[in-house]
Amino acid sequence: MLTMQDALARLTAYWTEQGCLTVQPMNTEVGAGTLNPATFLRVLGPEPWRVVYVEPSVRPDDSRYGENPNRLQTHTQLQVVLKPDPGHSQELYLGSLAALGIDVAAHDVRFVEDNWASPALGAWGLGWEVWLDGLEITQFTYFQQAGGRNLDPVSVEITYGIERILMALQEKTHFKDIEYGRGVSYGEVFGQNEYEMSRYYLDDADVDTNRQLLELYAAEAQRLIEAGLPVPAHTYVLKCSQAFNVLDARGAVSTADRAAEFGRMRRLAGEVAGLWVARREELGHPLGSAAPQAPARPVARPAERDGARSLVLEIGTEELPPAECRAALTYLEQQIKNGLDGTRLEHGEVRVFATPRRLIAVVADVAAGEPDAVRTVRGPKVAQAYTADGSPTPALAGFLRGQGATADAATEADFNGVRHVVLEKHEAGGAAADVLAPVLAKVVAGLRGAKNMRWSDPQLSYSRPIRWLVALWGDDIVPVAVGALAAGRQTRVLRTSATPRLEIASAETFMETIAVNGIVADPEDRGELIVTGAQDLVYPDGKIDVRGEAALIDQITYLVEAPTPLLGTFDEAYLELPDAVLTTVMRKHQRYLPVRDTDGALLPMFVTVANGPVDVELVRQGNEAVLRARYEDAAFFYRADRELPLDALRARLARLTFTDKLGSMADRAGRIAALAISLADGLALRSATLDRAAELVKFDLGSQLVTEMTSLAGVLARDYALHAGESRAVAQAVYEAELPRSAGDARPASLPGALLSLADRLDLVAGLAATVGLPTGSSDPFAVRRAVLGLLAVHRAHPALAPLSLTDALARAAELQPVPVSAATRAACGDFLAKRLEQSLVEEGHQVERVRAVLPHADRPSVAVNLLHQLGEVAGNPDFVAVAEAIQRCRRIVPDDVAAGYDPALLKEPAEVALHEALAGVRRPAEPDLFEFTGAVSRLAGPLSTFFDDVFVMADDPAVRAARLGLLATVRDLGAGLLDWTALR
Repeated sequence: MLTMQDALARLTAYWTEQGCLTVQPMNTEVGAGTLNPATFLRVLGPEPWRVVYVEPSVRPDDSRYGENPNRLQTHTQLQVVLKPDPGHSQELYLGSLAALGIDVAAHDVRFVEDNWASPALGAWGLGWEVWLDGLEITQFTYFQQAGGRNLDPVSVEITYGIERILMALQEKTHFKDIEYGRGVSYGEVFGQNEYEMSRYYLDDADVDTNRQLLELYAAEAQRLIEAGLPVPAHTYVLKCSQAFNVLDARGAVSTADRAAEFGRMRRLAGEVAGLWVARREELGHPLGSAAPQAPARPVARPAERDGARSLVLEIGTEELPPAECRAALTYLEQQIKNGLDGTRLEHGEVRVFATPRRLIAVVADVAAGEPDAVRTVRGPKVAQAYTADGSPTPALAGFLRGQGATADAATEADFNGVRHVVLEKHEAGGAAADVLAPVLAKVVAGLRGAKNMRWSDPQLSYSRPIRWLVALWGDDIVPVAVGALAAGRQTRVLRTSATPRLEIASAETFMETIAVNGIVADPEDRGELIVTGAQDLVYPDGKIDVRGEAALIDQITYLVEAPTPLLGTFDEAYLELPDAVLTTVMRKHQRYLPVRDTDGALLPMFVTVANGPVDVELVRQGNEAVLRARYEDAAFFYRADRELPLDALRARLARLTFTDKLGSMADRAGRIAALAISLADGLALRSATLDRAAELVKFDLGSQLVTEMTSLAGVLARDYALHAGESRAVAQAVYEAELPRSAGDARPASLPGALLSLADRLDLVAGLAATVGLPTGSSDPFAVRRAVLGLLAVHRAHPALAPLSLTDALARAAELQPVPVSAATRAACGDFLAKRLEQSLVEEGHQVERVRAVLPHADRPSVAVNLLHQLGEVAGNPDFVAVAEAIQRCRRIVPDDVAAGYDPALLKEPAEVALHEALAGVRRPAEPDLFEFTGAVSRLAGPLSTFFDDVFVMADDPAVRAARLGLLATVRDLGAGLLDWTALR
C-alpha cells in the first residue's frame, strides 16, 4: 500500500525531475500553500520559478476535535508552482498522478471549473478543481494577480490535497485511518495534535491575547515595510492572518472587524508585493527574466485549387466552463457567418459544435476562390474636385494619390443625389485559403468569456487557455496564425486514448475522425446519450426526472465530451436526511443525477457521467465513496445543528457579514423582522405566527449545514424549527421567507411567509442601492434583479397585499438602513422596479403598449396585472374605445396646465350642456378597475361625440373658452392615474 509519506516523496521526486526546486514549508502558520513566500512572492515579477514543497495548512475554523472524518484544522498540501506557464501543465499534472500509481486511463479524471480568489491578498486566478472519480483532489490555477498586481508572466499553481488523495487510494473512511508510514496511522501521529489544537482554536484561545497579537503583528509588518524588508514583512502579514483566523474561530470577529482587517491585510499584502518587485529589480533579477513566446508563423500558402470543399475550424482549449461553451456556440456561428459575408466566397451551411475542450465550426461547399469584382471607390464631391480651369483640386489630387490612380481614370457617379468623383477598382478574387485566413484569425482572436485570463500566449485572452488550432479547407491547411499559435491539421482527442493526438486528412473527414476516436462533438447528441443511458441504467427500479433535472443535464453535457453514464448506490440510512440535503449534495457538489421511484421519492441510487471509457467498477466505487463521505459530513453537521437551540443558531448571525456598510446578518435579520411587522400592521395582517417567525428569520444561516450548503437556507430553517417544537405555521413561514429563490420557483403560500419574503427583498434592494448602486449591464453580484423579481412575484401572488405600495414599502425599508438612502436613490429603485415589471409582463406575452399603459401602478404589481387583464377584455368594448379616444383627444386639446373644473352657467350650447349633465352622474371607482370605469363613463360616449362635432372649443370669448377647456379637462382627468393613456394606440 502506498503510504502518505511515500506519496509525498514520489510527488516531490516527480516534480523535481520536471525542473522544480524543493523548498521547505513556511515557518509560521499559513492557511494554504499559496501564502508561502515561495508562491506568493515568487509569482511576482519576471523571473522564472519552478518549485515543489509540502505545506501544512492551518485553518482554525475547520477545527472539529478530530471527530469529523473529512475535516481537519491542519491538513497537508503539496504545492507546485510553474512560472512561466509551460503550455502543457495539465499533461504534466496527469503524469504526477501516474507517479502515484493512479491509472488515469482506468479512473475518471476531470478538470471542473473553479475560479479562485483571495480578496484579503488582492489575488485571483482561474482554473479547475481536479476530480478523481468524483473526489476533488487538487486545485489547479492560472494566477492572474497577486498583491493587487497583474502577473507577467502567468504562473500555474497546482495544490494537492494529500489526505483526500490517500483516503481514496487506501479506501479509508476517516483521515485518522490513513497509513502514514509502514504500520503507523495518521491518527497515531497527528490525532493528539488535531484534538488539542481544535480545543485551543474553538474553546481555549484567549481573545484579548490574540487581539493584542494581531495589532502587534500588523504594526511590525508595517514597520518592516517601511524598512524596505519584504520577506520579514510578509511573515508578519501571515502572523496577522493567523491571529485573525483564531479570533474568527472563537467567534470574536464583528462585521466591522472583518471588513477592517481584510482591508488592512489587503493593503499590507499589496505593499509587500510592490516592495518585493522593486527589491528584485534592484538586485538585477538574479534568476533572469522569462522570455515571452514568439509569435507563430503560419504554414506556407497552399496551391490554388478548383472546386468547392468543406471548411473546418477547431479551436482547442483546456476545459471550458459549461456556460462559456454555450456562449461560444453563439459567438462562433455569428462571427463565422459575418466573416464569410464580408468576403465574396460562396458557401453552404454553417454548423457549430462545442465540447469542454474544443469549439468547432464546419462550413459546407466553400468555393475555391472569390470571383473577380469591380469596386466603386467614392472620392470628393465634383463641386470640390476641380478648379475653375478644370484642374484637380488638392482634395481630388489627394484622393487619386491615395488610390494610386491618375485623373484620366476618374469618372463620376451620384450618391444620394450628389455628384462625386469615383474610381472603378478592378479586384481579382482571392483564393480560398488567402481569403479565409484573416477571417478565421479574427474569430480566434476575438473570443472572450464572462471572465477572461491570460496564459503563456501574450496576445490571447479567454476564459481558459487556447492550446491548438485546426483550420482546413478541403485537404489544405488554411494559413492562420494568432499569437503563438499556428493552425495545422493535428487535433487532440481524449487524453487517455492510445493516440491522444491525431492528424486530420481533410475538412470532410474531420467530424468522422474525432467521432471514431470517442469525441461526441454535438451537445444535443451528448445530452441524448446522457439521458437515455441514465434511464436505461435505473430501469425498472427507478427513473430520472428529466424535466426537473434539465439544468443539471445541460451542465453535465458540457462537462464531458464522451459521456459514459454509471449507476451508483448509497446506504439507505442516509435517506433519513432531508431530501433537499441529499439532492443538493448530488447536484451541486457532485453533478450526480438523483434517482426517484414512480411516486417521486428518492431511491438510494444515483447516476454519474464519466468522460470516456473507464474501469466502470473502479469509478463506481470511487464515486460511491465520495458520496458516502459527503453524506457523512452532512449528517455530522445536521446532527450538530439540531442539538443546538434556535436562539444559539440565531446568535451566530452576529458573526456573519452581510456587507461592510450594512452590518452583520443579525443586523439584517433584525431589519427584516421589523419591516415585516410594520408592513403587516399597515395592512391589518399581523399575527402571532408572523411575530414568532420574524424572531427566527434567517436563523439557519448560523447553522453548520447551511454554511456548507447555502442553497438550503429556508429548507433547513423549517426542518430545524419543527425539530425544536415550533408550530408548523411558524416553520413554514421561516422557510417561505427565502422564496422565490429563482425565476419560476415556488412563491410563499402563507401571508406571514409572504410578508417576510417581501421584507427580505425590500431590505436588500434599499441597502444595496444606497451602498453599491443598482445593477447595470450584466453584472449583478448581489442578485438585486432576482430580489426585485421576487418582490413582484410575491405581491402578485397574494390579493391581501394589493393595497401595499412597494415604493412606500421601500421608503420604510430605507428608514431602517444603517446608511442614508437618498430620495434620488429611492426614486431610482422605483424606476428599476417598474422596468423589471415591464420586462416580466412583456416576456409573459402581453402587448408592449398595454403593459406600458398599466405601469403607473408598477408599485402595486397585482393591481397592474389585474388592470392588464381587464384591458385585454375591454379593448374590444365600443364604449371603452370611444371614451379612450375621447380622453386622448382631450389630452391633445387641453394644455397640461389647465385644471379640471368650470362654471356650468357659461355653457349654453346643447351639446356642452348635455356633456356637463352626463359628467355630473359619473363616479370614478375607488380602486383602479377598468370594468367599473367603463360602466361609469360609457354614458359619456354619445355626448362626447356630439360635443366634438358641434362645439368649437377655442371660442373667442375667453370665459367661454376657459369653461369649455375646463369641461374637457374634467373629462381628461376621469382617467388620470388609471392608465397611461398616451401608451395606448
